[in-house]
Amino acid sequence: MPGRLFALGDIHGYPAPLDAVVEAAQIGPDDTLVTLGDYVDRGPNSRRVIDRLIALESRCRLVPLRGNHDLMFIEALNVLDDDPKRLVEFWNEPLLRVWAQCGGLETIESYGALEDVPPEHRAFLNRLVNWHETDQLLFMHANYDPRLPMASQPTDLLYWTSLHHHVPDRHHSGKTAIVGHSSQKDGEVLDLGHVVCIDTYCYGGGWLTLLDLHSGQLWQADRRGQLRSVPAT
Repeated sequence: MPGRLFALGDIHGYPAPLDAVVEAAQIGPDDTLVTLGDYVDRGPNSRRVIDRLIALESRCRLVPLRGNHDLMFIEALNVLDDDPKRLVEFWNEPLLRVWAQCGGLETIESYGALEDVPPEHRAFLNRLVNWHETDQLLFMHANYDPRLPMASQPTDLLYWTSLHHHVPDRHHSGKTAIVGHSSQKDGEVLDLGHVVCIDTYCYGGGWLTLLDLHSGQLWQADRRGQLRSVPAT
């Protein structure tokens, strides 16, 4: 496939660093950008992040993965669609209580109300994918079972299991896994050889990381969109 191959870490409602790293890398129509999920929650403008990602679909080949925060957002919208009257007892849903504690309220505030999520945003959320695979690499939001092909991976591993709790062995395919989810509080990429985590804690004061998988070059920006000078890996 022509062009460069990029991976982007967890954005969490901060559009400024997303804009900064995409522009710094000059991502174009021949490039593939795999976004590792968790576009929403915690940050102040999840709505604008989704707008930016939709726009990127016409700028490059975007492969948007689903993260656990995106999954909770989708579940909230499904509750609304199933029975609008359930909004009265909305937070009695166990998963939605977790979502509220993990930044879901900030996401709702960015839209004004859950009912105001536009159709194009719902459509984008519904076309997120669970994983992506190339000849040499695997991409997923969180984790994996090294014994299983990607199509058979349990959802609890793909979305929820942190590297802080479990580091898997190399995948049986021999491919390197590129993941997010397990926030690196020091703001540095975690490279274990067979697993590379690029969630570098943007929402908590670290960086949003964009990685060129061919050259190893990194672009990082903080929540305000200020770029950090980093050497090639």
